[in-house]
This record gives sequence, structure tokens and C-alpha cells, in this order.
Amino acid sequence: MEDSMILDVEGIKKTILYGGTGAKPKFVTGTKVTFHFRTQLCNDERTVIDDSKKAGMPMEMVIGNMFKLDVWETLLMSMHIGEVAEFWCDVIHTGLYPIVAKSLRRIAVGKDPVDWHIHTCGMANMFAYHSLGYDDLDELQKEPQPLYFVMELLKVQQPSEYDRESWALNDEERLKAVPVLHGQGNKLFKQGRYEDATLKYKEAIMCIKNVQSKEKAWEAPWLKLEKMANTLTLNYCQCLLRMEEYYEVIEHTSDIINQHPGTMKAFYMRGKAHMEVWDETEARNDFMRVLDLDPGMKKTIKKELAVLKMRMEVKNEEDRLKYKGMFAKMASEQDSLELENPDQEIPEQTCQVQDMENPEEAPGEERANSMQKTAEMTLASDPEQTTTAQSCSDNVIPEQPTTQDLTAEQTTIEETAPEQFDTNHTFVVQSDSKEASPSPEPMCLEAQDTESSDHMTPGN
Repeated sequence: MEDSMILDVEGIKKTILYGGTGAKPKFVTGTKVTFHFRTQLCNDERTVIDDSKKAGMPMEMVIGNMFKLDVWETLLMSMHIGEVAEFWCDVIHTGLYPIVAKSLRRIAVGKDPVDWHIHTCGMANMFAYHSLGYDDLDELQKEPQPLYFVMELLKVQQPSEYDRESWALNDEERLKAVPVLHGQGNKLFKQGRYEDATLKYKEAIMCIKNVQSKEKAWEAPWLKLEKMANTLTLNYCQCLLRMEEYYEVIEHTSDIINQHPGTMKAFYMRGKAHMEVWDETEARNDFMRVLDLDPGMKKTIKKELAVLKMRMEVKNEEDRLKYKGMFAKMASEQDSLELENPDQEIPEQTCQVQDMENPEEAPGEERANSMQKTAEMTLASDPEQTTTAQSCSDNVIPEQPTTQDLTAEQTTIEETAPEQFDTNHTFVVQSDSKEASPSPEPMCLEAQDTESSDHMTPGN
């Protein structure tokens, strides 16, 4: 281990733990460096905060690309390939580390893979004291302190030695990359590689949006970039249509229409997506709007409307047959159930017999009427029961008389079994007199229709 050496930068001390090989690499703007790092607290235990080797993922950074923790560029540019060195950095260089560490931790678990490439100033966040989701980082953010960084430089690539991703480009380079990505996406689309084409279109859109965010909204430069982004978004939606992602197409095209209601292609593409999800009204409205914006599309829209009409007719017929079959099946199942339970075919008789055998369980008004009619029929052969009959008629729910108080006729009526009723639900009261008394007029027992609803089929 070499003695500590002070770099020509205030607040940094370097100790080489393992010497590298070869000459020192050339670091220019755009140079890509790959390295491992370990962050430790400046305490007796040298508590480890983060370790890229434990995460199993080396770090990549592009020199001059405004990385949030710019002190790391200074540290790496002092190293040889293969070198391992320890750097003590004062608090003036480590204030933003908690924010950077949060992004790196999320990358390690597969979240926000480009989050640490979003180069925004974090000075306000440094003093905001809001939670970063990690207790140790919250403590560092509240009370910034010096840190140790142990770096191992693995690889250095010059700008011409690797394909630069969009996050590694400056604004000028991003704008130059847009037509290249656009062309690559179009080529992939023609080859039928729709998913790969979407990746190219999305990357181009991100380049535009990144540059556009630095322009003033709705001014000429901003509008020019907006038009480029919309064109790429519609190409992206064209891929989604082929991939049958119809609702996502509706979402993206609606965003464009809300901002730019005169975009004919957005209406046309949304109309096709609405047609695919069987939304006839919205599809027709979108196609008619295309005609309003571009009468030259009349032939194309006429064809689309014919296809829409045909498809809806086929779907409606399929739905009609499906529901018809569903109701027929339900009716068949109901018929089978009735055949398996034949006793349920005469609900009126069953209901009334229950009322006669258990008067206290019958509805009050109907039970009172039944008892009153029974008493009147009994008095036809025995006038002496007038008082008893009057008592029954004065009570809505009379008390059940004892066996000793009932006449033979009453007892016979109370104990009549269901099978003793004739088909018209009538009965004849016999007298104990030797001479046959005239039979009273038949009485119809009006039973409540308590079970008939269970045997109805849907739609009848």
C-alpha cells in the first residue's frame, strides 16, 4: 500500500491499495468508464454503506455527462486500469451521495434502470430532509459527513469504441440520434419485428423529450420538437396495433388529440383501435372526424366503415346466438329439475293444507277467514253452535279449540289429508244426523302462489 497522497483538489486524499497496469488512459468527454465502488463511513468500524460487488453489478459512467456526483469523475481520472484506490472525500464533495445511492440501490434490484442517468440538480433535495426510503441514507442527508470511496477501475472506452446510449448523449448528440433511431425503427417495422421497432421509437422519443424539456412551452423550438415526437408516437402506436395492444393505442392517440385536435392520423389510428375493441360509436366518430380533416381520405374511410359495419353485424349475430343458447340451456335445466321433483307441481294444494294443519303458522287474515267459514259450515247442522261461531268471527287469529270443544265435523275438516281433496280443491261436510243434510255450496280454497315463481324460466 502506498502512502496517502493528496490530489490537487481540495478535500480529497487518495491511497493506492493495488497498482494498475499500463499507461494512464486518456479521459475525454464521452469516455465511458466501468468500475466497482465501495462506500464507507469515516468511523472506527469503517461501516460499509454500499458495495457494487455485493450487488453483483459494476458501475458505468460517461465522462463529461454531468453525473450528479461529479467528484467521482475526478477520482476515476486519476487511476490506471486495474488499479484499486481508497479516496477520503470531505463533506463538500459528499452532500449529494444519498440521492445517488438511492438510485444505485434501485438499479441493483431491477427498478428504474436509468434513474441515475437523470442529471438534475439535487441541491434543494439535499436540505429537504424528506425520506429517501432508506434509514442510513436519511441520516446522511440530514447530517452530511466525509466518506471513503474505494474504487476499482475495470475498463475505459473511448467515444468511438462503443455504441452510446441516449442517456450518455448531450443535447446536440441526442437530436442527431433521433433520425437514426427513427430509420432503424421503420426498418424493423417492415421486417415485422414490431417489438424491436417500439424500442427504437421509444428511445428516439426520449431523446426529443429530454431536449424539449429545456425549451419554453409552445414557442417555435418547442413546437418543432413536439411535431417530431408526435410522428414517432404514431409510429409507435402503429406497432402496438400489430401487437394487438389496442387500449394503449387509444391512450396515446387520445393524448395527442387532446393537445393537437387537428392531427388526422391520430384520429384514424384511434378509430382502428376502437373498431378492434368493438366500440362502434367511437370508431365511427373518429373515422368521420378524419373525413372532416382530410376529405382526400374518403375512399379509405368508406372502406373502414364498411369493414366496421360487417364486423358489428357478425358480432351481433354471434351475441344473439350465444344468449339464445344460454336461455335455452337454463330452460332445459329448469325442466329437468321439475321432472326430478314432481311433488312441486301443485303448489296451491300444498300451501293450503299447511295452513289448515298448522293454523298458527298461516297468515293471520287468511287463517281467520278459513276458521270463520269452517264454523259456518258446522252450524248448518247444529244451530246451537252460534255463540262459538260468533266468537271465531270476532277474532283475527282465534285460539285453537280443544278436541272436546270441537264437533265431529270440525275434527274431520281439521285432519283432512291432502289426497282427500278433489281436483277442484273442494270438500263436503258430513253431518252426524241420520238424515242427510243438504250439501253446502262448494268452497274454493285460495292458496298463496308461493312456489310458482320458482318454476318460471327467464324471459317468460
